[in-house]
Formats: sequence, C-alpha cells, structure tokens
Amino acid sequence: MKLIMAIAVLAFAIGGSLNASAQSDAATIYKQKCASCHGADGKGSAAGTKLGVKDFSDPALVKQSDEEFARVTKEGKGKMPKFEGKLTDDQITILVKYIRTLQKK
Repeated sequence: MKLIMAIAVLAFAIGGSLNASAQSDAATIYKQKCASCHGADGKGSAAGTKLGVKDFSDPALVKQSDEEFARVTKEGKGKMPKFEGKLTDDQITILVKYIRTLQKK
C-alpha cells in the first residue's frame, strides 16, 4: 500500500509540473513551432492575430483539458498545421504543460 501511494505521489509530481530540463525543452519547442503565431507570451503575434489565434488566457482555452490541447496540436485546427509526426507525444505533453504556464502570466 505504501508503495502504491509513493508511486501515485511521484506520478502527480512528475505530471503536475515541468523540471528545469523539460521546461527548457518545452520553451524551445514553443519558440520554434508556436511563437510565430501564438506570440512569445501566448497572447498572439501580429500575424497570428490576423489568422484568428486566441490568447491562451482566454477563459474558453483555460477550460480546455490537456487532452484537448494535445489533440489540437496533433491534428491542427483551422489554419494551424498538424504536428503529428513532427512532434512526439512526449514533446506535445511538455508543450501543453508549458502553455499552461503562459496562461498564468
């Protein structure tokens, strides 16, 4: 029982936040793949705003699940290209967690 609790706590700790290395990797991926439209701060670049990109702090986006963000990243949406095959599932997972940090700023 203690082992199960320890595993659960560890899983939550790992899943709930990014370590420094993952944070750096996620920031790099975001800068390379997302910032040109979504802006460095997640509020939308000039080009992205013209394309209809929403600010990541928009309440509708804040309410979306991590799974929904991952799905949109994989499949694309509107003019956003799909990243399935371009990013691994692990990269998409850390990217979603990074986007969540932008929503809090």
